[in-house]
Amino acid sequence: MGENRIENPPVHVILHNPQIPQNTGNIGRMCAIVGARLHLIHPLGFIITDSKLKRSGMDYWHELDIAHHADWEAFKKSPLAPQLERIWLFTTKSDACMWDAKFEHGDGLLFGSEDKGCPQCVHDDIAQKRVKIPQFAPKLRSLNLSTSAGIAAYEAMRQITRG
Repeated sequence: MGENRIENPPVHVILHNPQIPQNTGNIGRMCAIVGARLHLIHPLGFIITDSKLKRSGMDYWHELDIAHHADWEAFKKSPLAPQLERIWLFTTKSDACMWDAKFEHGDGLLFGSEDKGCPQCVHDDIAQKRVKIPQFAPKLRSLNLSTSAGIAAYEAMRQITRG
């Protein structure tokens, strides 16, 4: 795990303190399929060898380009991470829609934890590139993390591959 480095990945999927192993496993599987690097910003709400994580990631986990970061500050300093100005924060706390975003090769798609989202310090760092996935039933809170990551990654890949 983590030895399958992709040279210049088209997209970076970044999970800040994920709590549910099945979500992370599903996102890892999706990242392997689209050729994205998965960044896990610790602490995690589970042990990385959790059987639920492996089951949801299935046999794709060994193909995954994954980078672990001790915390947000370590992530920002990592040579494997995209630059802050190329990271999009997906949050319900934005008026901007992801459909208006112009994704480019190498962009990062950042998602907060399932229970708390991202802390204020992350919102402060990514203040200019916060977007939301449109909701057509506004009374409902939000989509599942793995669903949100899949929607975002495939929209970014659609834009990137169309040039």
